[in-house]
Amino acid sequence: MADARRTVEVVWRIESPRLIASLTRLVRDVGLAEELAQDAFVAALEQWPTTGVPDNPGAWLMVTARHRAIDLVRREQNRGAKYAVLAQGLADEAPADRIVDEPIGDDLLALVFLTCHPVLPREARIALTLRLFGGLTTDEIARAYLVPSPTIGQRISRAKRTLAEAQVPFEVPQADQLPARVDSVLEVIYLVFTEGHSATTGPTWVRRDLADEAMRLGRVLAGLLPREPEVHGLVALMELQASRFDARGDGVLLQDQDRTRWDSALIGHGLGALDRATSLGRPLGQYTVQAAIAACHTRARSFEDTDWEAVVSLYDALAQLAPSPVVELNRAVAVLHADGPQAALDALDAVRGDPRLARYHLYGAVRADVLLRLGRRDEAADELERAASLAPTQRERNLLMARAASAAEDAVR
Repeated sequence: MADARRTVEVVWRIESPRLIASLTRLVRDVGLAEELAQDAFVAALEQWPTTGVPDNPGAWLMVTARHRAIDLVRREQNRGAKYAVLAQGLADEAPADRIVDEPIGDDLLALVFLTCHPVLPREARIALTLRLFGGLTTDEIARAYLVPSPTIGQRISRAKRTLAEAQVPFEVPQADQLPARVDSVLEVIYLVFTEGHSATTGPTWVRRDLADEAMRLGRVLAGLLPREPEVHGLVALMELQASRFDARGDGVLLQDQDRTRWDSALIGHGLGALDRATSLGRPLGQYTVQAAIAACHTRARSFEDTDWEAVVSLYDALAQLAPSPVVELNRAVAVLHADGPQAALDALDAVRGDPRLARYHLYGAVRADVLLRLGRRDEAADELERAASLAPTQRERNLLMARAASAAEDAVR
């Protein structure tokens, strides 16, 4: 019994996106599709412990869910035009025992474009994508973002209602719409990864569960859109950044990391994805440029061997593609190692008045490092204390306060 239940749970994570995607195409309502998929899994929980797990669990679930869809429509079609339309659509489909052989790539692709549709608020896109395309439960998403489960449930319910009321079609966008719509999908996936890479809540710096889920979604999308370079660029960026998680620990800076602890498998996959992105002969996008920056660090045998001139040039390109004060902050770090601390301080001070950096703790941390290199320890200590007050996690606050105390001690010697 326990083994069968565990099997059903594993199959749900693997098969639910495919199942919901195919059912959404059939019933043209993502909320109803999810209900039918859940009904099929309840049936599996009831039957598989007795009958055993079928040879093709995904096929069994698809046939079961489709039969339930047909039964539902037959019961309800007299109540309104919607069900009459669905009934006709189901009648036009292949028999239930043959539908499992249909290709699902387009359905999965349509599902991710649906869950990431710009009509939805950003938070709703993230929750709905993790729920329907990622196969996570509401409780798992709530734990990942450290918010109450009912809050996530409300976001998901409202998102599905919005999609239905806006009559958003279940389809892959046309070629002329694809670039803008892909951007929305990539944004959602990278937002999930970024929360995993640099947690904004909780006790730790890294949320591996979220980072791993984002990488999995990215790889699936790359398989569905093999000719889109930015998809491969995002996969490369995530994998190269994730390769340092073990060495990074709770706040070990890049220059202090033991590079033998970097994950060679992720590095290989990430560099391969970057090669695919650049080999497609299209202009590089922001994710591919960021992946190229990560690759510069990855290929260097030591921190000192990094090609900092190349990194500065890549940040110059990134500033044109996706201008932001955070890009300028990161560029200043590269300038520090390419041209020295005074050039870096000039670059930092050029964006100091940007209100978007007012509550960004890393600006103060970087500026303090530059000030220490210039021997201005009192100013550095003040910057570190302000940065600590803005840090999102307790570990970062502790680290920054320790650095502030050390800078203050050095200043009085």
